[in-house]
Amino acid sequence: MLITEHGQPSAYLVDVDDYEFMLQRMQVLEGVARGEQAIRNGDTFSNEDAKEKMSKWLK
Repeated sequence: MLITEHGQPSAYLVDVDDYEFMLQRMQVLEGVARGEQAIRNGDTFSNEDAKEKMSKWLK
């Protein structure tokens, strides 16, 4: 629902489930953006190095 003030858009009232879904989606998109920036900066690991760094979680 759009809320107006003096005829101008002022705020939106959204369902809690829709709001939480939007927050989750933003978190995913922010993670993708950080990954893309890391690639542009050359801040990446080889597959072998990544497996080694993650080995404690993969057991």
